[in-house]
Amino acid sequence: MHNKKQPVNEQASVGRRQFLKGMAVVSAAGVAVTAGQAAASVDLPEIAAAPEVQGYHETDHIRAYYASCR
Repeated sequence: MHNKKQPVNEQASVGRRQFLKGMAVVSAAGVAVTAGQAAASVDLPEIAAAPEVQGYHETDHIRAYYASCR
């Protein structure tokens, strides 16, 4: 059962390495598949562009703050 060329500890080490390499490949493949499905299934709705206001402008919450300061 044991290979006489390698000590038992080295055999276990090689087995763990093989397992970890395999898990890395499987995880990467799973992520790639999931990302591909998510990108293909996302349908973004059209968003109306909000008018861009530049500079200072008084909004309701700013008016409420000014009222609380009086």
